[in-house]
Parts: sequence; structure tokens; C-alpha cells
Amino acid sequence: MTPAPPPRGESDRILIEDIRFYGHHGARESERRTGGWFSVDVELALDLAPAALADNLAATVDYAAVSRRVVEVGTGPPVALLERLATLLAEALLKEFPVAEVGLRVRKLSASGMQGIPSVQLRRGR
Repeated sequence: MTPAPPPRGESDRILIEDIRFYGHHGARESERRTGGWFSVDVELALDLAPAALADNLAATVDYAAVSRRVVEVGTGPPVALLERLATLLAEALLKEFPVAEVGLRVRKLSASGMQGIPSVQLRRGR
């Protein structure tokens, strides 16, 4: 049986949750100096029918490669805002992987001076 493509106007999704890294991002100099833990959820929109048919990694997106790229960007040069970090992540994933759309949720797990876990969620497409 041949896998059917997603219904018109919809897309299949690959989800990778809770990719963690220690980064030096923050609006305050003390946050950038000390660093903290971040968590990223990634949602990639693409047609998964070719991968389901071939049962071959080459026909889809390698989850491990996506996770590595998120960590590379996240541990790279510091930025002040989660909004900027999320945008850099989305741009890198769209550039480097054959996906139609990227959804991200970026959380700062060790935000100083506040209760709760701040996060930014965005969606970018080609």
C-alpha cells in the first residue's frame, strides 16, 4: 500500500521536543556572563509520504542533525532576546533542511529575577 500525501492545505509534521543546551543569552550582562539552560521544541512541516514509502533516512529529515544544529546555534554567539534566538534558529533550519515550515518554542529555563519560565513561539515558512 502506498502512503497517501497529506490532505490539501495540510502538511505532515516532525516534532522534536525539549532540545536542551546551556547558552549565554539574555538582556542583562549578568545573564550573558553566567549563562543558563534553554529548551527548544521544533516542529518541521514536510511531506512524509516519500520517507514512509522508502523507509529510508535519506527520504526525510534526520532528527539528530536537526537537534545538533539547534544546539550549535543555541550555544553560539550571545543574543539579548529569546525572539532573536528563535529567529536565528528558524532561519538556520529553513536554510539547511528541506522543510516547508518551521515552528519553534524557545524557553529560558533559568531566567533570573522572575518566577516562571519565559518562552517565545514562532512559525516561519519558505
